[in-house]
Amino acid sequence: MTKAYYSTVFEQPATVVWAAIRDFNNYSVWVNGEGISEIEDGKSGDTVGAVRNVFYRERRIRQRLLALSDVERSQTYEFCGPPSLPVEGFMATLRVTPVVDGDHAFVEWWASFDCEPARLTSLRTVLGGGPDAAQVEHWRPSAHGSGPIRRLWP
Repeated sequence: MTKAYYSTVFEQPATVVWAAIRDFNNYSVWVNGEGISEIEDGKSGDTVGAVRNVFYRERRIRQRLLALSDVERSQTYEFCGPPSLPVEGFMATLRVTPVVDGDHAFVEWWASFDCEPARLTSLRTVLGGGPDAAQVEHWRPSAHGSGPIRRLWP
């Protein structure tokens, strides 16, 4: 099981940030207003079990709201149907916590998921000189830790 994590602080109060992201159908706040999102079966964006159906950059994404708490200012969701990424068992949580000093908001997002070990073949090849090493022979980490990026999935 893999876990991804990201956090940041917003200058706005936690109540303001939570109001902007509480509605599970408000996908556009994450993608600069792009894409189209709708909740299936006439449910509202704050109904546990609601499925949001998003079309963004030629990709269909369906996610189910598993939990919503106004007390904790959090929501947990999963992919519904075939995932839009090559992962299994994806579950993500978003939480907004007040920062008392300055009335700001601490926002956290984390996800846990599994992926097929074969998806790491490219990385293993790059780092270990496997059978496809000739294709990525030019790759070397720079002093800043970056280099050409190869996609690990189609």
